[in-house]
Amino acid sequence: MLLTDLFGWHNLLATQSSGESFFLSFLVVLHVATALALLIFYRREWIKIIRGFFRSITARKVSSPYEKLAWLLVIATIPAGLMGVLFEHILREQFAKPLAAAVFLVINGFILLAGERARKTRHDRSDFSMEKSAENASKISPKRAGIIGLAQVFALLAGISRSGITMVSGLYSGLDYEDSARFSFLLATPIIFAAGVYKLPDFFGPLADGSRPQMLAGGVAAGIAAYLSVRFLDKYFKNKSLKPFAIYCLGFGIFMIGFQILAR
Repeated sequence: MLLTDLFGWHNLLATQSSGESFFLSFLVVLHVATALALLIFYRREWIKIIRGFFRSITARKVSSPYEKLAWLLVIATIPAGLMGVLFEHILREQFAKPLAAAVFLVINGFILLAGERARKTRHDRSDFSMEKSAENASKISPKRAGIIGLAQVFALLAGISRSGITMVSGLYSGLDYEDSARFSFLLATPIIFAAGVYKLPDFFGPLADGSRPQMLAGGVAAGIAAYLSVRFLDKYFKNKSLKPFAIYCLGFGIFMIGFQILAR
C-alpha cells in the first residue's frame, strides 16, 4: 500500500478499499502462493502436526508435543479468523489508507523494539531442532496461545507485521526467541491460506477476466520470494536481532508520514 502511494499508483489504492476489485483478486493469489510456500518449507512439521491433531481426536486426549502444538495453533488461529471474516472489509475501508498504514508501521517498529528487549532476557540455543521447539511451544498454556492469537488480530491493520507481533507476543508468553519465531511462522500458514481460499472465487470470477496470466505470474514470484525469505529468516531468527526490522519500520514509516503530509 505504501509503495503504491509512493509511486503514484492511486488507482490501485482506490480499488483496495472497495468491496470487489481486480487488485483484491491479485492479492488473493499472492496470499495463496505465500501460504503454499510456507506449507512446502515446513512440510515435515505440518505432517506431524496434522497427524497429531487427528490422533488426539481419535484418542480423545492430548499426549504428545505435536498433538498439543496442533491444538495450540487452532486456538491461536481462531481470534484472527473470526475477526477477519466479520470485520475485514470494515477495517480495510477505515484503515487501508497510506497515512494510517504509515502510522501503524511506526507502531510496528516500537512493537519489534519491545520484542528485542524481551529477547535479551532469553538465552539463544545452539541445539535448536523442530522436535525441541515443538516440545517447548507445547508447554505454553491454551490461555497464552489465545493471547498470541489475539495479538495476531492486529495484523489485520495495514502496517502491522503478522509475524512480528506474534513473535513478540510469544516472547512475552514465555517462549524462547527461536521457539517464538517458529511458532509465529507456523501460525501464519493457516490464517494466510484460509484468507486466500476464502477470497479465491474472485480469481475465477469476472473481476479477474483479462488479467489471470499476470496474476499467476505474480503468484509464482510471490511463492518463490516467500520460500526464499522464510528459509533465510528461519535461520536468521535462531540468534539474530529484531532491531534491523524495527529500525526499517520506524524509518520508512516516519518517511511516509512526512511524504503524506507534504503531498496534501
